[in-house]
Amino acid sequence: MTEKIIQFSESRVLHSRFPLEGASDADIGANALLSYKLSPSEFFFLDVQTSDELSQSLFLVLGKSLDREENAEVKLLLVATDGGKPELTGTVQILIKVLDVNDNEPTFPQSVYKVPLLENTANGTLVIKLNASDADEGANSEIVYSLSSDVSSTTRTKFQIDANSGEIRTTGELDYEEKTSYEIQIIASDKGTPSMSGHCKISVKLMDINDNTPEVSITSLSLPVQENAPLGAVIALISVSDRDSGINGQVTCSLSPHLPFKLVSTFKNYYSLVLDSALDRETTAEYKVMVTARDGGSPSLQATATISVEVADVNDNAPLFAQPEYTVFVKENNPPGAHIFTVSAVDADAQENALVFYSLVERRMGERLLSSYVSVHAESGKVFALQPLDHEELELLQFQVSARDAGVPALGSNVTLQVFVLDENDNAPMLLPHGAVGVGGSVSELVPRSVGSGHVVTKVHAVDADSGYNAWLSYELQPTVGTRIPFRVGLYTGEISTTRALDEVDALRHRLLVLVKDHGEPALTATATVLLSLVENGQAPKTSSRALVDAAGQETSLVTVNVYLIIAICAVSSLLVLTLLLYTALRCSAMPTNGACAPGKPMLVCSSAVGSWSYSQQRRQRVCSGEGLPKTDLMAFSPSLSQGPESAE
Repeated sequence: MTEKIIQFSESRVLHSRFPLEGASDADIGANALLSYKLSPSEFFFLDVQTSDELSQSLFLVLGKSLDREENAEVKLLLVATDGGKPELTGTVQILIKVLDVNDNEPTFPQSVYKVPLLENTANGTLVIKLNASDADEGANSEIVYSLSSDVSSTTRTKFQIDANSGEIRTTGELDYEEKTSYEIQIIASDKGTPSMSGHCKISVKLMDINDNTPEVSITSLSLPVQENAPLGAVIALISVSDRDSGINGQVTCSLSPHLPFKLVSTFKNYYSLVLDSALDRETTAEYKVMVTARDGGSPSLQATATISVEVADVNDNAPLFAQPEYTVFVKENNPPGAHIFTVSAVDADAQENALVFYSLVERRMGERLLSSYVSVHAESGKVFALQPLDHEELELLQFQVSARDAGVPALGSNVTLQVFVLDENDNAPMLLPHGAVGVGGSVSELVPRSVGSGHVVTKVHAVDADSGYNAWLSYELQPTVGTRIPFRVGLYTGEISTTRALDEVDALRHRLLVLVKDHGEPALTATATVLLSLVENGQAPKTSSRALVDAAGQETSLVTVNVYLIIAICAVSSLLVLTLLLYTALRCSAMPTNGACAPGKPMLVCSSAVGSWSYSQQRRQRVCSGEGLPKTDLMAFSPSLSQGPESAE
């Protein structure tokens, strides 16, 4: 069997005719008459046209449109039969190859592709590989991929497609916070003529990752904050945000620890910074408040913001002195306007609330006001003596100085100043009248010649208005030229007594000059004139025995009174001074150079009828005269002072 191949385009129209070559038969006559028969086919049928008995034309007619994609080949069997008896046949196989025509467009398995993709994916990451198909063959089935013209320029910068392989890859940074999804229209075109194309859509949905830190915004409402602001006062408003989504965008806020503030949530992602505990500017004048915002991603990201909260001062602190009392020592006879001390108070507040002004707490001191004695400079706190102070008039000046700040309302406090006026040797000894006073204040006494050695004939009385060593008096006779005087004077008693028994050769009258000197620096003196007249025993004034007894009793009584008086005065003075020194030692730490108090060697102050004095407690002794009974007016002190001659001959 022979085979005949016929190429038939699938695009041939219906009833298209294709001529076939007929069969031949070597017989003649009826044996050569041929008839044709085509095997059944849904696409073709046979058309035989006869022009005469021996001439026939065969045509293969297309009865149904061909589709190469369904039937690429059609096999037919053509049988020719002659008219002989028996019939003889000839057969030929017709193979119809359907030629392809580009009648099929490329197709995708899906019209829409949904692709999830993490944001921040690296450039060149494969998004998807497309695989379109074309039922045609040859060039008609070769596909080229491209982006549709509908794709935006932004999308084109993020993605590209390989024309041959259909692979779509990333070319730009993908940020979920900028764009959450992309729609990419893809065209698949074949290489046929004319070209045909198919379409699909790629829906790229970005998945968020925690790549954005929270953002914190602070709006201050009332800065600075008054230190007396009430609890719960709103200081600032805080808002937080996170560009991420889901749990990555959920933000919580917190404050740095150990601060007098707290966060109160008002709305979602909005907070109020409120006062949680009392403020004290003097403890902390400014706070650095750090707000931390943390998202819920894994790993979590955080951001911080700092706000400076300044605490404004309120006048809640009074000026304070270093100690409640000061003891000041000032020498008397100071020049008017002398600076005697400086008070200083410190106010823990700030600015005008810390400005301190000083003033005297006015009061009366006897008939005069305190302000007539001292003044204080309002700004420096310097205390001045307005007039010379006199120890003999005023030993202790006690007053208060007030310190007030400039706040509204003003606050203040007081300090007590105890100003002790120290004695200076500004008073000379003063003679007291005693016995018969003659012309010029001289003392006259009659002395019987019969008195023996050591007999006290008279006494020089003197006092000194000063105190301490400045009031400690000593007595000495001034020497006389060419005359031996049978008298001497007690160094500290002023008693004039005989140095020997009187005899006939002694002059009837003696004029004694007694120098009374204190122990100040420099020493001040006074001179007493004593006139002694020697008389015989019979010339002495008669004195009854009763009068002598009364006189002796009075003298004994006077001695006793003087003893008790001196003991009492010394005891009281010593107790007062010891108390003062103890108080001073506790209050003061160093001896100031100009009048301030400081601990030192305690001094004992004593007084007597002839004055008062002070001496070191490290050495004390009682001294008696070498002649006669001890006298209550005679006391000796530490040899720190130079002693004058005990007697003058």
